[in-house]
Amino acid sequence: MTELVLDASVALAWCFRDERTEATAELLERVQTDAAAVPSLWHLEVVNVLALAERRRRITPAESAELITLLEMLEIVREERLTAYDAAYLELAMRLGLPLASKDDDLCDVAERLGVSVLRAA
Repeated sequence: MTELVLDASVALAWCFRDERTEATAELLERVQTDAAAVPSLWHLEVVNVLALAERRRRITPAESAELITLLEMLEIVREERLTAYDAAYLELAMRLGLPLASKDDDLCDVAERLGVSVLRAA
């Protein structure tokens, strides 16, 4: 059962020593036993921050891989079970208030459920 919604800023605090707090440590302990819900874009945000940290030499590629492994061990439940790519298209359509054109039935179904106008190209 999902117990909380997890913002990427909390998960990223687990990845960087200088951002860890007692509160983030407690949340990590909680997520190790309880499931956390995240939006589909969560994975993109986390990977993007880790990639930027590598480029800025804040972490090494090996540390980045280790952090991704840590996060993969947690029970993270995506809200709509879309791929990160599909979620990016959906988020853009929602943000711009534009119809979404797609041949992907799952993406179209989620978009319609969330009130996005869909142009099914199937």
